Amino acid sequence: MAGAGLTVAVTGPTGDVGRALMRALERSRDVRRVKALGRRQIDPAAEGWRKTDYLRGDVLDRDAVAELVDGADVVVHLAFAIMGAPGERGREVNLTGSRNVFSAAVRAGARRLVYTSSVAAYGFHDDNPPLLREDLRPRGTDAHAYSKAKAEVERLLAETTVGSATEVYVFRPCIVAGPDALMLIGNIPYVQLGDRMPSAVWRLLDAVPVLKPVIPDNGISFQLVHHDDVASALRAAVLGRGGGGVYNLAAHGTLTMRDLADDLGWYSIPVPELAVDVAAEMATRLPFVPEDAQWLNALRVPMLMDVSKAERELRWRPRHGVRETLRATIAEARAAQLLR
Repeated sequence: MAGAGLTVAVTGPTGDVGRALMRALERSRDVRRVKALGRRQIDPAAEGWRKTDYLRGDVLDRDAVAELVDGADVVVHLAFAIMGAPGERGREVNLTGSRNVFSAAVRAGARRLVYTSSVAAYGFHDDNPPLLREDLRPRGTDAHAYSKAKAEVERLLAETTVGSATEVYVFRPCIVAGPDALMLIGNIPYVQLGDRMPSAVWRLLDAVPVLKPVIPDNGISFQLVHHDDVASALRAAVLGRGGGGVYNLAAHGTLTMRDLADDLGWYSIPVPELAVDVAAEMATRLPFVPEDAQWLNALRVPMLMDVSKAERELRWRPRHGVRETLRATIAEARAAQLLR
């Protein structure tokens, strides 16, 4: 049941999901106070965060984490080094940092602990079922660091919280998109097409349609989810709706590479199964997609999820369709002059 006057602690408040969640918590009448921990210098007032006390720090700092969770009814852990961090540093943030947060939440007696994992935790395996459901064990894929780390952190969460009174929610969203996904530029190694090609070439591409880029279409369907819809599911967990457990998150509908090309105004060509890697590689060249985000292997292996559990138990309904989410992301990329 929802509880009035909750104090919520959040790690990773400045990412795409983080910003969306902070807006949702600020609007919630059931949330009295938010405590947020992040590495960036942030002015809460400038962000419109009136309920938020912002702590500048790192999840590797146990004292900072302890200060964050002190007095918190709910702890939401979003901080995760997806890419850009030097090898061992990134792994330390993901594993040691997550352990610090999970352990501190249990010690502090938090009522609920909410963790955002990923569809990548299931692993990119040829023997995955056609539709992934929450009772499938997260195997990860050793060859892909992001997938492996997401599965490892889920196992770490289970080990850290076993036997505790803290109720645990785990969310596995598919590829998260939307305008806020572009706010991380500058800290992530984006491939910016506008920096690779002079303006004269762009004018030529605009004037001669046949020269527009071509995306290989391997026919594999994939899912997107808007960051605001992920935030609404997280807010439901913060309020204790539905009960703890694992929940898949995806917008209604699916996309193919052809859909992506159509909305970009580019061309697509069908490719044989052997060229699946080419299509996924092409997607990583888009300026609004982090090139090292290894969940793009979902374009190589079908990774479609059943989201009926979240709809049934959390009463969650994604407000943004998959095509709407894609178009909003592309529009923001063009507004930011990352796409022409």
